[in-house]
Amino acid sequence: MDDLGLQHLLSQMEEEDYLEEEQALRAAAMIAILIYGAEEARLSRIRRRHPSRLYLCRPQLLPDPRGETPWQRLFESESDRAFITTMGVDVATFYAVLLAGFSEKWYGRPIPRTDTDTQAEPRPHRRSLDAAGALGLVLHYLNSTMHEVSLQQIFALIPATVSRYITFGLDILLETLRNMEETAISWPRTLPEFEELSTLIVARHPRLQGAFGTIDGLNLLVQTSHDMDIENATFNGWLSEHFISSILGYSSKGLIIAALVNAPGSWHDSRVARPIYRRLLEDTPDGFYLVADSAFPRGTAQIEGRIQAPLKIGQQIWGLPEEIEERNLFNRELLSYRQTAEWGMRALQGSFGRLRVPLEIRHSERRANLLETCVRLHNLHTNRVGINQIQAVYCQHWRYDAEQEAVWSSFEDMLFSEQRKRDRVSIYHTVATY
Repeated sequence: MDDLGLQHLLSQMEEEDYLEEEQALRAAAMIAILIYGAEEARLSRIRRRHPSRLYLCRPQLLPDPRGETPWQRLFESESDRAFITTMGVDVATFYAVLLAGFSEKWYGRPIPRTDTDTQAEPRPHRRSLDAAGALGLVLHYLNSTMHEVSLQQIFALIPATVSRYITFGLDILLETLRNMEETAISWPRTLPEFEELSTLIVARHPRLQGAFGTIDGLNLLVQTSHDMDIENATFNGWLSEHFISSILGYSSKGLIIAALVNAPGSWHDSRVARPIYRRLLEDTPDGFYLVADSAFPRGTAQIEGRIQAPLKIGQQIWGLPEEIEERNLFNRELLSYRQTAEWGMRALQGSFGRLRVPLEIRHSERRANLLETCVRLHNLHTNRVGINQIQAVYCQHWRYDAEQEAVWSSFEDMLFSEQRKRDRVSIYHTVATY
């Protein structure tokens, strides 16, 4: 075969190879188009069947939950102001909870799932968050009213992971808090403890000898149940809404010393408060009492004098003029100190935004655990962070001796004496001095 014939043969073979490659590429492209079309058709059918199924998936989130996420930026800042604003605790308290057992439980236990063995060995290295991230997620959840989609964006987690981590994190957080002394819900045990609490009150209200705390009811919105028995039990006819009722007692230090939570909203406070009545009768020395609202039931004759309440509007007082005047002065101080219960309730609901969202109705135990967690965290805030209005007003941190007392008492006069001289309104004010 001459050279010309050989070149023609090679050219023909190359052309055949090119055509085969082009056909293979076309076939591959056609298969890819078919697969893509089938997948898009499947997704389209899903969207038509579930038009309200809207959630974020991994492609819409930051790629690495342990990388550059809003949570990691906040955590690495170690700013007390930022931690308190978003989670209600400062940096030292955050680490104290981690070291008190939260980290050990997070790394040492498997996260419950329906598709895995609950007795399997935990694999913490496979989890999207470390212990600090899990605690941050739970505290963000408790201290806000935000939807889970916002938590998904902050922590770069898909919906299923957020739900599982919150449920598991709440369980181990409550278990950790129960073992921390600073979170204890503890009734005073000894006479000196009662006297110390009473002394703090008497320093501001001299007539309230024996008062050591306040008590009040808290109604929290709850979802409506399809079960008629549960629906009737949670419906409060007075407020015309579905509630969960709780009774909380606050000491003069701002700590919650008694908590009865998760009672049906239809129950009267007197029924919910029966264990506190027993405490007042059996575990409280004579002469000491709680201050309550005028609408709060003061129990039976057995605990008469153990609960004091301000006079109702229009209530008549009988006696000599001096006795009536003294009763009015006592009533004013009761009313003034009674305000601390409102401060306590506001602190609890203000700190834990999750309590302002209707609580879930289906899981009573989970709801009770959530309320207990918030109560214990309130005591932790009071003991470690110190942001508590009752504590700030009734626990004196600066008046230590007579000289400092004199400076403190005249501090306002030193700053505003000239303004007071020119005040044309103050002459019309009458202030009672006790």
